[in-house]
Amino acid sequence: MQLRIITDQPWQVAADVLALPIVGEPAFNGALAELDRRSGGELAAMAAFGELTGKRYHAALAASGDLPAGRLLAVGAGPGDTINRETIHRLGATIERRLGGRAVHSLAIWLGDLGTYVDGGDAIAAELLVRGVVEGSYEPKAIYLATVESAPPILDELILVAPGADTAALTRAANRGRIMGEGANVARTLANRASNDVSPIVLADAAREIAARNGLSIDVIEPEQAAELGMGMFLAVGRGSDNPPRMIVLRSGEAGQLDALGRHLAIVGKGVCFDSGGISIKPADRMEEMKMDKTGAATVIAAIETVARLAPGTPLLAIAPAVENMPGPHSTRPGDIVRALNGKQVDITNTDAEGRLILGDALTYAEQLGATHLVDVATLTGAVSRALGHLVTGAFGTPQAWYDAVIAAGDQAGERYWQVPLIDDYVVEMDSWYGDLQNSSSAEGSLVKSGLFLREFRTKPWVHLDIGGTGYFRKASPFAARGANGVTHATLVELALAGAR
Repeated sequence: MQLRIITDQPWQVAADVLALPIVGEPAFNGALAELDRRSGGELAAMAAFGELTGKRYHAALAASGDLPAGRLLAVGAGPGDTINRETIHRLGATIERRLGGRAVHSLAIWLGDLGTYVDGGDAIAAELLVRGVVEGSYEPKAIYLATVESAPPILDELILVAPGADTAALTRAANRGRIMGEGANVARTLANRASNDVSPIVLADAAREIAARNGLSIDVIEPEQAAELGMGMFLAVGRGSDNPPRMIVLRSGEAGQLDALGRHLAIVGKGVCFDSGGISIKPADRMEEMKMDKTGAATVIAAIETVARLAPGTPLLAIAPAVENMPGPHSTRPGDIVRALNGKQVDITNTDAEGRLILGDALTYAEQLGATHLVDVATLTGAVSRALGHLVTGAFGTPQAWYDAVIAAGDQAGERYWQVPLIDDYVVEMDSWYGDLQNSSSAEGSLVKSGLFLREFRTKPWVHLDIGGTGYFRKASPFAARGANGVTHATLVELALAGAR
């Protein structure tokens, strides 16, 4: 897709479709009035009919009259005082998805005054819109189907219309947005692929391909080496499957190298390629969704590629412990005691609380490899969805300054988080009869306890992002298809790039 910046007025732009963000209820003055006049009054007529509104993400196609664009697409951005980075990102995705099934090769988007609502002005608006369009073009059915009739169009050209703007600055921003969007889509495809298609070995092979094309180093730890290293929690989860586990380690930059902020950042992602619950087996209802339990791993693998594309050589570790959690003759049993990589003896009381086991060893290993700051991403709990729904990611962290730095990156990315407290009074409820702690206890406070468990396996600044509610959508929205949505990818990339030299 070619990206082009045009500083002419929107009524001068030729494209198959010209998209018009509508802030608030339509007011036909200024540029919008001129567009309406040249469309033969079509926009005003549609507004009077109730087809064109300022309701957020409501989209309406209109005839273009004498305009050089083939069609007009008016998309509501909502009230101006509520527009933020997330809004503009999702506006771009909504524009692209509304054109699904249409023969569109060139799309122009008028920035209007969107840039006035976010720090960074037109450049940030351009980046977010392009990122949204790229992510909006994603069609998960295309993974396995040769033809999808309703798929968003494959664009030859995307044009941003910004009268009087700095063309060079907008071009740089637009290209950054495209790379960010492409990275999110890589994560989505890895997460969406079926479990009979992506085993831990296949996920490791995909990581090798990403490493090869981006100049990254990679180490894939197999079970024998993991046992020698002492990764007892990691190995305990994968014992029941015929598909052996893999600890995937990707690196940008040199071992131990610090970034411009004095960090050796590690991003760690849960990679359960299928989660049956093991001996503590899950209910059958929606178990098919458990292929999504590798979404955290998919996200960190994609994020280190995106960072490598935007700022090659930036010091960064990405670790993806990949397993299948299956019942079988060799499965870990409730009541088994395993020794973690950091030496703690862990009482596994529930084999369906497996994500925290593999993440615990991965966090310890990241520190052994020199990490000074840690972030992990995981579809860890159902409790976070019950607490926060499917649009807000739960987040834990210590110390507070590191948590704040991660969330600042999330604000820049246009992603929403809510801090969950780490309440020390709950630790006693995780006591084990035989070990140092158990991996699961009473349901009360289970979300907090999941974070407390992970906290036992790090000594450096750490943040945990629980995407159990936000990692994938169960139904389509105006801005996204069903399935994995790439959440936290942009946050991780912004966090790493803050330390780029």
